[in-house]
Amino acid sequence: MKPLVSVIIPMYNASSTVVETLDSVLASTYRPLEVVVVDDGSTDDSLAVAQSFAAAHTEVRVLHQPNAGVSAARNHAIREARGEWILPVDADDKISKTYIEHAVAAIRDDVRIISCRAAYFGARQGEWRLPEYTPELLARKNMIHACSLFRKADWQRAGGFCEQEIYREDWDFWLSLMEQGGEYVRLDEVGLYYRVQEGSRRSLAKQQKRAIIDAVNRRHPAYMQRYLGGPLHYHRSWSKCLNRLRSVRQVGEFDRWYKGKVIFSRRNTLRLTDGVVVKQFAVPGLLRSIWYGWFGTSKARRSYEYAQRMEGLTPAPVAYREVRVCGVLRESWYACRESECRHTFNSLIGKPEFAHRKQILEAIGRFTAELHKRGILHRDYSGGNILFNNDGSRVEVIDLNRIRFCNRMTREQRLQNFERLNIDREALWTIATAYAEAMNEEAQYDAEYIIAHRWHKHVKQGITNL
Repeated sequence: MKPLVSVIIPMYNASSTVVETLDSVLASTYRPLEVVVVDDGSTDDSLAVAQSFAAAHTEVRVLHQPNAGVSAARNHAIREARGEWILPVDADDKISKTYIEHAVAAIRDDVRIISCRAAYFGARQGEWRLPEYTPELLARKNMIHACSLFRKADWQRAGGFCEQEIYREDWDFWLSLMEQGGEYVRLDEVGLYYRVQEGSRRSLAKQQKRAIIDAVNRRHPAYMQRYLGGPLHYHRSWSKCLNRLRSVRQVGEFDRWYKGKVIFSRRNTLRLTDGVVVKQFAVPGLLRSIWYGWFGTSKARRSYEYAQRMEGLTPAPVAYREVRVCGVLRESWYACRESECRHTFNSLIGKPEFAHRKQILEAIGRFTAELHKRGILHRDYSGGNILFNNDGSRVEVIDLNRIRFCNRMTREQRLQNFERLNIDREALWTIATAYAEAMNEEAQYDAEYIIAHRWHKHVKQGITNL
């Protein structure tokens, strides 16, 4: 029995072209066939045009969604599709009468994608000459056009089209498919007619080269490692050569956590995946890169090793990775378990009404005492790096790369460790009292010392909360 093929057509403001597209699909020599059109929140009469076409052709169904982009529209159509095989066709392109028939004839168990040659029409004429496919070349550039046949089951395993990537979502999807293994087939016939218009997405995407490369590296590190020996570089043809000069040190299982959702991005970037937080450190300047590469220890490695020594005081470490080029550190990541503590010390500043505030402040005082008893001096012990849960029964510290482990600390060194906690006098007194009790010291001396030795930067800028 022949398989049902679902042709999916995402559509946005395509009233002037979609009829040509639909006519070409319905003229196909292949059956059984269904056509699923998804209107992606068009502001013209595209939806009405498609619906009138569907009223005259039982093989056509029309869906509608608020504008969310071509990837979301394709995913919507595929979810609703009944076919075993999927063929995307853009709403301004056309296909040949025999393309689907010949593509289905090329189906084998080991084939992942079936495509064809293509030709331009509209503002440009002639054949669209795409390079011959190899897995290695696919890691560097896309040579598979979007109008290619694939299994719905493979789409599900790949997680669908990525709805976060604005440009080159088809390249990203083909990489996701070919990561599953299998073969690519290109038919020796022109089966796609690709319309070229001024200001098309293909032209606009050329302006996004760096963002596209960053996205590919972020989403497909294993594929890049397999075929390029490392990430895709801006000068793509040189990637394999440059990666031969590149070394990777990795401790712990890292690859599965690499693609997490960005939850913070400033100098460093934090991503979250399945309960694991990955911190990508900013690329250091040249001198620091040389130092970390040849002489010192990277922030990622320090964070991992220090976390192992601080069991119970910080989120559990998972892995770290360092990348060096010619021995110079260029990239580093640290992964740890997501903390159950959802608040930072900064949440208490200027908020005397914060629930369980006194109880939490006392817990932070005792927690700091535990750090010091274990010889741990956090040299960036600031409001953003102290975490606590709703009632203060759990306190943790993060951002570990500036930790010092000391055999002995003077009392003044310990008390000066509070200098970055920019909070009101009463709160500091509460912290100091709990700290002194845990350390078996005089509370008044500790409190007065902590208050008197505020961080010079806060005092100079006049932003102390005393």
